[in-house]
Amino acid sequence: MNLLRHALSIALPIAQLVASPLAQAADFVVESPDIREGDTIDARFVSNGFGCKGGNRSPALAWHNPPAGTRSFAVTVHDPDAAGGKGWWHWVVVNIPVKAAFLDSGASSVAKAFPPGAVQTRNDFGRAGYAGPCPPVGTTHRYEFTVWALKVDKLKVDGNAGGALAAFMLRDQVIGQARITANYGR
Repeated sequence: MNLLRHALSIALPIAQLVASPLAQAADFVVESPDIREGDTIDARFVSNGFGCKGGNRSPALAWHNPPAGTRSFAVTVHDPDAAGGKGWWHWVVVNIPVKAAFLDSGASSVAKAFPPGAVQTRNDFGRAGYAGPCPPVGTTHRYEFTVWALKVDKLKVDGNAGGALAAFMLRDQVIGQARITANYGR
């Protein structure tokens, strides 16, 4: 028993040293009354264009237990199955103040719904704001609704930045992520 205790006393500090910041953020959670992990996305949140006839409404998202050191948040919606495996950015919101803990349903289309300072960048459709799912006919894609906990107060991007640029900058500043992955096909 003493040998086991000794081994654990050495192994635990080493494991703590090599654990990534994302691993330490295991308690960080995102929830939504509008979308559920693994479920099909409701028509209210699907694009209204490109052959799709949805409501194009951004879903409500709420997050809890961000990792220590969080100074701001970002929210993204990404389709990893689109564009030949490179993915497609449907929504990117950056510079959400650390005191914020949710975005209401439909927030993307109501400027006053965002916390002061938050910025929607351009999605891969070329416009700022939310653009719902609309995969090619005969396919089902995954959509990752992610809240990013960041170690900076603000990213140096504005509403003209594209989703890929904003995501590149997010990856450099992230200390935790919480995600819901849902599906949509037609």
